[in-house]
Amino acid sequence: MIAIIDYNMGNLASVVNAFKKIDANAKVVKNPDEIKNFDKIILPGVGAFGDAMEHLNQTGMKDAILEFAKSGKYMLGICLGMQLLFEKSQEFGEAKGLSLIEGEVDYFKTTLKVPHMGWNKMFNKENKIFESLQNPYLYFVHSLHAVCDDKYIIGYTEYDYKFVSAVHKDNIYGFQPHPEKSHNNGLKILKNFVNLKD
Repeated sequence: MIAIIDYNMGNLASVVNAFKKIDANAKVVKNPDEIKNFDKIILPGVGAFGDAMEHLNQTGMKDAILEFAKSGKYMLGICLGMQLLFEKSQEFGEAKGLSLIEGEVDYFKTTLKVPHMGWNKMFNKENKIFESLQNPYLYFVHSLHAVCDDKYIIGYTEYDYKFVSAVHKDNIYGFQPHPEKSHNNGLKILKNFVNLKD
């Protein structure tokens, strides 16, 4: 059973629908005390980093997520959810994240249109979460991206320059694009996440 964390940051419906399409057992969870009962968690999100962290702190959800991460069970951050995995973000001034992966989140430094929005190719490294996929096109909507050590990067994308678009550390995965809005490629990523085993 998969918990989809509800922390008032939107975009839950499309994530729920994506798991229904792949016949996966997923439930939206608002109560931090329930999280430990699940096999995997999804940290989705669309919105501001600082607001998201404030809500996670106020509700006790931050501590519950950190405990879950320590358990070794798999978790996946999507878009804002991926950015929250890092130590800090520069969005609207510096804010601290969950610090599950070393690195930070910063604005695009480009003359191209921001937010980076639409379909783009992810160049992926070999990883179980990319089983049956090679350099898939996925759907992006974001103005900031992660900056971290190469050892965590399992996917990057080009938008004027290379930026980090997927990360993996131990039992923790993060995707900057939205698998739930990326048709068959995205559904395959979610299916691969569901099938992850130790």
